[in-house]
Formats: sequence, structure tokens, C-alpha cells
Amino acid sequence: MRADSAPALLWAPRAWIAGRWRERVVLQVDAMGHWQQVTPDQPCPEQATALTGPVLPGLVDAHSHAFQRAFVGLAETRSGEHDDFWSWRDRMYRVALRITPAQLRAVAAHLYMELLQGGYTQVCEFHYLQHAPDGARYVDPATLSWALADAAQDAGMGLMLLPVLYERAGFTQPALRDDQRRFATSAADVLALQAAVNGARRPLLSSGVALHSLRAARAESIRAVADGAGDHPVHIHVAEQTGEVDDCLKATGQRPIEWLTKNVAMDARWQLVHATHSVPGEVQAVARTGAGVVICPGTEANLGDGLADLPGWLAAGVPLSIGSDSQVQRAWPEELRWLEYGQRLLHRRRNVAADPAGGEPSSAARLFERTLQGGAAAAGFTRWGFEPGARADLLVIDADEPALRGVAADHLLDALVFAGAASPFSDVMVAGRFVLQGGRHTQERRLADSYRQAMLSLAD
Repeated sequence: MRADSAPALLWAPRAWIAGRWRERVVLQVDAMGHWQQVTPDQPCPEQATALTGPVLPGLVDAHSHAFQRAFVGLAETRSGEHDDFWSWRDRMYRVALRITPAQLRAVAAHLYMELLQGGYTQVCEFHYLQHAPDGARYVDPATLSWALADAAQDAGMGLMLLPVLYERAGFTQPALRDDQRRFATSAADVLALQAAVNGARRPLLSSGVALHSLRAARAESIRAVADGAGDHPVHIHVAEQTGEVDDCLKATGQRPIEWLTKNVAMDARWQLVHATHSVPGEVQAVARTGAGVVICPGTEANLGDGLADLPGWLAAGVPLSIGSDSQVQRAWPEELRWLEYGQRLLHRRRNVAADPAGGEPSSAARLFERTLQGGAAAAGFTRWGFEPGARADLLVIDADEPALRGVAADHLLDALVFAGAASPFSDVMVAGRFVLQGGRHTQERRLADSYRQAMLSLAD
């Protein structure tokens, strides 16, 4: 079978369906690349392609800044007495000010290939890099949007593009700093970019909207973007650092999440990215709106942001998803491991995410199922996973991977998250087509060469 072929009928020895493993599953793909039928407890049909291992649905990477892949590993030294998010951000801007559309496509395509290898099949790109390096507008304002869309197409990854409203440098600043000149947008700009991307009707491509943060956008503009976005997702960075919370309190008299819940008509379209510094009343207020939370454990650890109230968000039933954000991690098992381990260190106990009283004794299973469903909402999907009508995405687990070899079937998901498997997925399918087989991407050499050239150019 060719790596890019689209078999109409698959059979898996095990598949994760509706929150649990089911045996001997037949999965039928329709002509549009969606699941037509998913039927457990069946022998392998003679005409079916038998998959080599247990299968999981792909996860959504609900928060990504693709260009920051070019910065990974370049900010891990300290020259002064203090280093935090804000000093990291200033260094990251140097890359943001240099990267060209061609380089962005090469970096993003390589990143998306890595995300596929890490078990993601859809990415939400929080896209605030809009203009030429000198701040001038491209003739086509969507030039960098198309670079990202082309990159996703090169890699075979599903993409929700989220053009970002970015108006000012801070609560008391009327405009952006000079080193933020490539980010400048108005509400009208954001909605025009969203319309252009959705109007292109490219396969596996859609667009919602994003608001950089409360400090970077005026209240009236936030409302205008959210009102104009239609039924599409609305993402916003919020309460990532304590400094942001302090600045918001000083400027508005309210904490960031508090301000949102009291001043904006939030609903299930909304995704609060990070939401690291919350209080119980804010958690309950968000739960009442139906909005979700996107946690990025690897990036939040790398930047020293802090730890989100995972038990609080889980107990309140708030939709939860994860993101690769700055790309220091590019595989969801590692993100889920960091998500749980951070809580273990904070609370000094084990299996914090588990809920045995609710019938969910496995931390890995509970986190996977919650992020599976929450990620779908973050990307605007009403159906996701192994169910009829959902996009035909899947991950084939390599049960012979050293960390997984010999693990009892019922503990496979636990081992996948906590045993440190280096390459857990042998095959990855997106919309009914294999983009990864035998652990290798179908375009790996070409994408690697382009990425290497882009990185060498950016290092000059």
C-alpha cells in the first residue's frame, strides 16, 4: 500500500472509542475522508487493510506559534541576574523580525511534520506575524497566512488559522513597540483575513480568530472581532504570567479572567490559552460560559510561567486542550506527562488528574479523553475521534517500541504517556490518507532539507 493511498476499509486489533478500548474494530472511510462506519467486535474483512497495532484518534494541537520553531534552543542561557518570559520575548522578537514568507513556510512545514510524528493531526495556529520585516503591508495582506497554509499542505496536517488582533504594547500604551511592527492589526484586518482563508475553501484548512491578550487589544476591538467571527472559534492568551495579572488589576481593577467573564459575552467558541493564574471564582465563571482552556505545559515550564489549576478546571467540567505553543515540545504524550507531573510536584501526590470516584482511575486516560474532546472544540469540530462523520484521522501505536514492548493492553495508554516512548506512532492518517508510515513522513527528506536551509539563512 502506498503511503499516500486512501484505503476504504481498515481493521484495527484495538481502537480507543468513546473513552475506552474496543477490540477488533472495522473502520470504513468515505470518499470525503471521513469515517463512514466504526464497528467493534468484528473479524478482519477480507478486503480490509489490517493495521499493525492499536489505534488512537489524533489529537488537536490547540495553540501553536509555528515561526517560534526556529527559536527553540536559542534562549537557554542567561547573561544577567534575571531571566523570565519578558526577557525571552524580547529575544524571540529578533527571529520574528527576520523571517521571510519562504522561510516561514519551510519552518512551519517541518514543524507540522514533527507534530504529526508526535501524534497531532490538526493544529490551531495563533498567527500574529502579518507584515514585512520593516512593518510594511504585503500587497496581499494574507501572504504569511498562505505561507502557513502551504506549509500545512506540504506536511499533510489539518490547520485552523487564527489571525490575531494586536493593537498596542500594553494596557497603558497607545500603540505597538517598534519591534512589534510586524504584528499590527485592527479588528477589520482580522476579520478580512479570516474571510480570505475560509473563502479559499482549501482542503483541511479553516479559520477562526484570535485576540493576542487583554494588554494588547482595546475592549471595543475585542468585542468587534468576537461578534464578527460567526460560529468560528475565538482564542485569547490570558493570565499567563503574574506580571500580566498585576498589570490588569492596576489598569482595570479586575484580574484578566475575571475581566473577560464580566465584560465580554463569552460562549463555547472561546478558548482561554494558558489561564495559568486563576482563582476558584474565575474557574466557576468560565465554566458557566461553556468556554474552554488551552494549557501548554512544555512552554509554560520553559518560560517559568507557573502551573495552572488543573484539578479546578477538571472538577468544573471546563473543556480542556493542550498546545505546543513555542515548540519546545512537539508530541502530545510529553505534554500530558508534563501536565500531570507538574501537579504531582505542586501537590506532592500522585495521579492528580485521575478520578476513581467518577470511574476514571487512570490519569493518562482521563487527560487524553478530555483533551481529545476539548481540542475538537478548540478547532471548531463538532465531531472528532472514531465516530461516523468525523474526519478519518488515526494514530497506529508501535507496540514494539522499547518503552511499550510487552505492556499489558489495558495499560498501554498509561505507558504511552508515562513510560517515555521516543517514537510511539508507526503510522499516522489524516483525512483518510497516510502521511506517516513506518515512523517516517512521506516527505521527510524534502521538508528536512528546506528547513535546514531556512535555519542556516536565519542564523546568518
